[in-house]
Amino acid sequence: MNAPTNAAASDPAAPKKPKQRLNGVVDRSLVIPATPIERLDLSSKHLLVIGGTNGLGRAVAQQALERGAEVTVVGRTFRDQPAGRLTFVQADLSSMREAVRLGNELPAESYDVAYFSLGIMAAKTREETAEGVERDMAISYLSRLAMLQGLSSRLGTARPDGAPQPRVFVMGAPGTGNIGDPDDPNSEKSYKSFAAHANTVAGNEMLVLAGPDRLPGPAYFGLNPGFIKTGIRSNYLGEGSVAHRVAEGLVGLLGPSPETYAERIVPLLFTDALEGRTGLMFNNKAQPILPTKGLDEGYVDRYMSASEALLRRALD
Repeated sequence: MNAPTNAAASDPAAPKKPKQRLNGVVDRSLVIPATPIERLDLSSKHLLVIGGTNGLGRAVAQQALERGAEVTVVGRTFRDQPAGRLTFVQADLSSMREAVRLGNELPAESYDVAYFSLGIMAAKTREETAEGVERDMAISYLSRLAMLQGLSSRLGTARPDGAPQPRVFVMGAPGTGNIGDPDDPNSEKSYKSFAAHANTVAGNEMLVLAGPDRLPGPAYFGLNPGFIKTGIRSNYLGEGSVAHRVAEGLVGLLGPSPETYAERIVPLLFTDALEGRTGLMFNNKAQPILPTKGLDEGYVDRYMSASEALLRRALD
């Protein structure tokens, strides 16, 4: 349910709008092997899951716990039983001030992997947070940038010598042809729900591409789950509405379950095959996919600068 903005049509400097593919295009030139989930031992690992109280984040957190990892979950409502290796941090990440605070205060030095999965879809009518940010933009993308500004340089720095480079995995829809609109990332000049959501999709892909230079420390990777039955469409369709129930029923029939997705993705988060790499994108089968065409360095820099300006405005 992602649609490109009209940036290419309105701005000759924008890349030509590529064709959209929901799950991206598999990169056949690259194979990233990983230990099968049934043989995976994560007893020495620490995973941070932002958005781990529901949907895909919750499934990933539970799968990592079952494999022995220590897991820290950030979210609004804790839905699981307390456990010795599970820590819950309550936060409302529609607030950029809260995101900045978390980025500065979380004990990131011990984390091996930070996994960002919190997200919604833009509503049919524009919604704005108290800080003046379109709600989907705030929750699904800008909060991640805000957290990483305080988190990235500290991530994994207290682990033993010789530990792999820490990793950041950003959930979104990379490789689907969304280029966003750097002239209107906050959907203030015009508003269409799919175009607003496309701004967050594009931002998350460009966060992966720009991360090593703008937020140095970890390696960055993008995740495209495709259609999976979660709560992400409730903000657009209406929680519990007939349309929402029908849509989720169809998605449940056509796509993998959150649990199946977690079984495929958790081994990828920790595989040795990613050491020394950054900027790769993956589909819901943990296969590498090609990034969106046209996101060259100049365009990515322009979009990230617009994102940082919006964040500063929200914090004023």
